[in-house]
Amino acid sequence: MMLKTLLVDDEALARSRLKSLLANCNAPGAQVLAEAANASQAMAALQTRHFDLVLLDIGMPGINGLTLAHAIRTSQGLNQPPAVVFVTAHAEHALAAFDLSAADYLTKPVRQERLQQALQKVEHQLSLSLAQEGSAASDMLIIQDRGRTERVPLSSVIYLKAELKYITVRTLARSFIWEGSLSELKEKYSAQFVRIHRNALVARRAMRVLEKQVDPVDGEIWTIHLHGLKDEALIVSRRQLVTLRQALSV
Repeated sequence: MMLKTLLVDDEALARSRLKSLLANCNAPGAQVLAEAANASQAMAALQTRHFDLVLLDIGMPGINGLTLAHAIRTSQGLNQPPAVVFVTAHAEHALAAFDLSAADYLTKPVRQERLQQALQKVEHQLSLSLAQEGSAASDMLIIQDRGRTERVPLSSVIYLKAELKYITVRTLARSFIWEGSLSELKEKYSAQFVRIHRNALVARRAMRVLEKQVDPVDGEIWTIHLHGLKDEALIVSRRQLVTLRQALSV
């Protein structure tokens, strides 16, 4: 793997030394696609192409490296902000650097072995990010609705309720009808959903209040109220009360 890299340092000699060290890194390697001597040049480069990594000095004239790292992290124009590894002559900024989610913090003069370790950390972060993106992409319900095919992220679903041979998929915005098995969903997504009744699953993150009511006909009834659905509560079976109380307490 070759990490697409941007070097940011106001000293040309420091950038040249880093390039020489990077040329000898190979597990992973790094390809220097651009250099910048200040924050303005760095942001301009980041707006024009994608980088996996920014090797960033802290002590620069004008906007320093810490401020630039914060701008990179919060920029709306960067769909996938690159990893940041600070390269500085001073060790006292390490805590502030890691508060900005820096992948690593190197002190000058940089050793070859230490630089290679930093690249390995970045590679590991990228691998985790790709794996999470793949997982998120697979957690979709494909719903056929009135001649349309719609992908509904499972993360937006508040509850799933079986009715006859269909399942109601409820999100904050609307309800969908989905043909599938509630049992299969429970087995596959038990980390995200908890069963409250034989015919219903609710998102763990959406659970708000478990409430007991007394009905003149049915007697004691337990219901669960969910975030975002103010006027809608679901009945909880007695068999699921213990499980639900445990889920609410986590």
